[in-house]
Amino acid sequence: MCESRYVAWTSTGVSVCFISYLLYDKFFKKKNDYVTESERNAEKLTKKEVLELRRKFFCDAQSISYENSNPLFATKAKGQYIYDSDGTEYLDTRNNVGHVGWQNPIVLSAIQRQLSKVNSNSRYIHNFRVLLAKKLTETMPKKLCRVFFVNSGSEANDLAIRLATTHTGKQDMIVVDHAYHGHTVATLEVSPYKYEHAGGSGKASHIHKVPCPDTYRGLYRGVNAAIKYADHVKRACDEVVKQRSNVEGGVAAFFVESGMSVGGVIIPPKGYLRNCYQHVHKCGGICIADEVQVGFGRFGEVYWGFELDGVIPDIVTIGKPFGNGFPLAAVVTTNEISKSFANGLEYFNTFGGNPVACAAGIAVMDVIETGKMQRHASKVGSFLKEKLLALSKKEVGNKIGNVRGKGLFLGIEFVNDRQTLEPATKLTSLLCSRLKDRHNILTSIDGPHNNVIVIKPPLCFSQDNARYLVKKIEFELQSITDADIIDNFTHTAT
Repeated sequence: MCESRYVAWTSTGVSVCFISYLLYDKFFKKKNDYVTESERNAEKLTKKEVLELRRKFFCDAQSISYENSNPLFATKAKGQYIYDSDGTEYLDTRNNVGHVGWQNPIVLSAIQRQLSKVNSNSRYIHNFRVLLAKKLTETMPKKLCRVFFVNSGSEANDLAIRLATTHTGKQDMIVVDHAYHGHTVATLEVSPYKYEHAGGSGKASHIHKVPCPDTYRGLYRGVNAAIKYADHVKRACDEVVKQRSNVEGGVAAFFVESGMSVGGVIIPPKGYLRNCYQHVHKCGGICIADEVQVGFGRFGEVYWGFELDGVIPDIVTIGKPFGNGFPLAAVVTTNEISKSFANGLEYFNTFGGNPVACAAGIAVMDVIETGKMQRHASKVGSFLKEKLLALSKKEVGNKIGNVRGKGLFLGIEFVNDRQTLEPATKLTSLLCSRLKDRHNILTSIDGPHNNVIVIKPPLCFSQDNARYLVKKIEFELQSITDADIIDNFTHTAT
């Protein structure tokens, strides 16, 4: 007779769904080796067949990395390496999703253990959910004490917008040029990187865009750049008040990434956030720190990017690295904003903060702490940055216009001329392709001119990895000719 936990009682008797649990006991509890016929068939597919099926069943709006050369068929990963279906090992310099190392055994074990128990929705209480909320808020300023768990950075930023508009009663948002905050309707509206590109819907009337605080090729580059850039936020606040003079004036929120990745690795200059926050708060708005790309110690010097400028946001959004590849994101806010949001309309998220995701998040935070990964990011990042700056001083590195960033969030901007700053877009694309095809190094390209190689690897990235990366960049810069760029250029999607 089957055990009572396998029985689903209904008004008509016992459901036959208990059979699946019997199968679980028979196959999974013993060797974890039960494989369905579909899975066996999937493993037989070649890269060519997978690519053909991808193109057949998916929308062309969903891009494929390295489609212009040899797309990566990622079948497994470990640490800072990803493996193609043919077994080729690639050094991963670009995926901040595998934050503490791909398939980190501690994180993997935590997920497996909890998945073997239960993965219920968030209305049921669970010890992991509350423990993770506690651990997360302990890394934040004291006033950031209320947590929402969600599934992605886009979802976190979408919720942050709802919190801001509900709390302030206003709709106007101040956003930074080249910013990207997600793929939902609301987050696309606050993402100039998307709404100003082909297919974008353009800037909505309640969106107010300010210049990106880029001190290399932006409007301001001197010692007062932070104050000058922040003054644009003040002007935006003043303009909103003027436009809404017939109603209660003021902005809902100022939305800014602590480290702009698609913007080309832009970290706001010291004093920028501090001055912006003052202007926005004076206007009745709240300040949202988007930590989706750079949170959890990637900068090395600090755990959260906003800490670099000594500010305290009203809302912090967290995503990509939180679950080390398992879908997990969060919004952290204040008591006041939380109370405003509890207005009678329930917020429910089926999978947000499910027990398995929370097990992953707890393990990630434990590994960062016990593995001293924040310190490691600082040490290796500084070493890599020094090597890249040294390369930029050589004749072979004369197309390197700027090396910037902190910890293991670095950007290499390539230019054809260091005086005019003409973007070396074609060189950057060809270099990215050659690093993959000739040296098994995965990189990514970002920035408004597609001329910045962005380095944001798993935090276990080593000094030897850094040496190898710089060595191969130097080799290719020495090898690539003008003829190569003219004859071989196709845009490398990364």
